[in-house]
Formats: sequence, C-alpha cells, structure tokens
Amino acid sequence: MGSFALVAAITPGPVNVLALRHGSHGPRRQALLYVLGASLSYGAIVALMGLFATQMALLLPRLAGSAQWVCAAYLLWLAWRIATALPLTEESARREPPTMAAGLLLSLVNPKGYVAMAALYSGFTLLPDRLGADVVLKLVMLTVIIAAVNVAWLLAGAALTR
Repeated sequence: MGSFALVAAITPGPVNVLALRHGSHGPRRQALLYVLGASLSYGAIVALMGLFATQMALLLPRLAGSAQWVCAAYLLWLAWRIATALPLTEESARREPPTMAAGLLLSLVNPKGYVAMAALYSGFTLLPDRLGADVVLKLVMLTVIIAAVNVAWLLAGAALTR
C-alpha cells in the first residue's frame, strides 16, 4: 500500500506542479504555507474517500477491483496530459504569492486526489477485521506520505533556482 500511495502522491497533479513552481518562484515561507494547506486538505480527502470507498466495498464488493483499474487509467491519462502540456510563459503564470488558503482549496477541487484515494481504499486492506482502524491507519500513513511528497516538490522547485 505504501508504494501505491507514494506513486499516487508523486505523480504530477496540480498541487505538485504548483508546489514546484512556488518553490522556484515564490517566497519560501508563503510557499511552505501553500504546501501545508494542500497537505491538510488532502488529509480531509483521504478521510472522506476512506469512509466512502470502505462503505462501497462493503455494499458492492465486486466493484472494488474495477474501481482500481478505472482510477489507474485516469491517473495515467492525467499524467500524460500534464507531461505533454505546453509550458507556461512568464506572462501567463500567476504572479501573486502562494497562500495557505490556495493550497487548501486546490486540494479540495483536485480530482486526482479523489481518484487516487478511491483506488487505494478499494484495493488495499491493512486490517481486514477492523475496518474503522484500517481507515484511520491509512489516513495517518497517507497524510504523512502526501505531506512529504508535497515538501519534496517544493524543495525540487527551490533547487531549480540555485
């Protein structure tokens, strides 16, 4: 589960791309607040999808395996779209400094987060006899992984400007 979570978190999405950009262009303190906001709201997505996916797996167990494949296909498509997107020009790039609120809001409207967590929760059970504890354990593990990956993208952006 940890390697799946790492791959899901590290693949480019809007939060990662903006963390990279803010790390290279924005004031460091404000960029860190952006990452903190994004990580906190992503934790909320993890909890929400954990409850949703666990309930769906209990009610419709045959769909759990299918959900993983649909989610994986979407993540691959999204990664391809980002990899082949045209680069931003300085004129088209946003010039305001990043904020914690921007990070909070971006994570909440990021479809990649919901899809990745739906795939993870529908495909992995760590504590099969204790589903409530399973959701909480995944919540803690995923939030730590996501926060670490967000900081890594931020630091990668900062390293680009050295």
